[in-house]
Amino acid sequence: MSRRSREAGSFRTQLVGLVCAVTLLGVIALTIVVQVVLDRSTNQSVDAVLDERATSVIGSATVVEEDGAPPTLQVPESRLEAGVAVYDEAGRLVAGFPPSSQSDIYTELATATTTTTRTQNGDDESRVLARPFTVDGVAGVVVVTERLAPYERAEAQALWVSIGAGILMVILAAVLALWVSRRTLAPVAEMTRAADDWSEHDLAHRFDLGDAHNEIAALGRTLDRLLDRVATAIRAEQRLTSELAHELRTPLTAIQANTDLMLMRDLPADVRESLDDVAVAARRMGATIESLLELARSASSQILGRSCVLADAVAEALAITVADDERRVEVDVDRDLRVLLPGSLAVRAISPILENGRRLAARVTVSAAPTDGYVRLLIDDDGPGIPVEDRELVFEPGRTGGAGSGLGLSLSRRVARSMGGDVTIEDGPLTTRLVVTLPRA
Repeated sequence: MSRRSREAGSFRTQLVGLVCAVTLLGVIALTIVVQVVLDRSTNQSVDAVLDERATSVIGSATVVEEDGAPPTLQVPESRLEAGVAVYDEAGRLVAGFPPSSQSDIYTELATATTTTTRTQNGDDESRVLARPFTVDGVAGVVVVTERLAPYERAEAQALWVSIGAGILMVILAAVLALWVSRRTLAPVAEMTRAADDWSEHDLAHRFDLGDAHNEIAALGRTLDRLLDRVATAIRAEQRLTSELAHELRTPLTAIQANTDLMLMRDLPADVRESLDDVAVAARRMGATIESLLELARSASSQILGRSCVLADAVAEALAITVADDERRVEVDVDRDLRVLLPGSLAVRAISPILENGRRLAARVTVSAAPTDGYVRLLIDDDGPGIPVEDRELVFEPGRTGGAGSGLGLSLSRRVARSMGGDVTIEDGPLTTRLVVTLPRA
């Protein structure tokens, strides 16, 4: 996994994303609320303006009586602003001039009997108010209008201001969350770096953060206890492995020595064949025991920091494997590649895989490629292959496809993992590819 991918899925990134999402939702909700409140306030303001204008017109209206004619309403010219019209009770215009674009609405409202408000949509959006009134017994209706464009521009400006402020708030929230999370998680990052360094150099270190006065210190104390238990278990396993190997090596050496002595005699063919099988099995078991002993010593501080040339380890592993035709192995490993473990352990990790390939396949190729602090040793062969469903089972102790104890691949993976690497099976250009991943020096 790349560094960018790890950062994309880190807790800090998730926290910053969550803060940004919550802030964005809050800004959206606040913007909607502001727009709704502003819209209602605008409508109330427009209605107040219309009511004030209508009241002003009504207050200035007078009744004019002429000889032989019915009394009529009269409004001073100074009160007749644009969009103001006064009608008598029959709906006839007596003062003012209705806008041509709103003549239909004015005609409809000229005979209104109650205060009525209408909104005209379109290019010239307006709000129209009609209010009936009576002056000295003469009834009439005043109709006034107010254009909504200035109010809508104010609402639009408020919306853009809200959007700009919201974007600024989200950015500030992200920066603040990043800064706070970085300061808060700095001890965790330092603990992670320290643990990575200890895993490669010294497992005896502990965080030792003191009393659990906060969550980070409590985490450090818990991890210290866990590391103590893990270290105790590893030491117990290594001690048991070493003791068993020592106990087995002595009788095995006697078996191998006596078998070799017997083979020096003149023996019947069937007896010699059986003794040859015993000798081969004893040598293979001896190599397994040596691997166990070397692995038991691998936690010793004496091997930390030691490295070897990978090409030399491959050559030594080929030299100790059993095969009739060494030409079946094609090696292409750069001599500049070094791995961070002793040569003996590198050989223990590689030799069982090479021996299986040379025993089961007609062609074996070995190559290597560095990658992100590690070296991948690629061992391909054209043998019978390993089904996908069995690619993990073959690493279990005791699993064998024929000759051998079934500990080879298990020991290879155990050695590699004890040094921070691994042994896996992948699809390759030939039938089978085993990949030995070791830390690069």
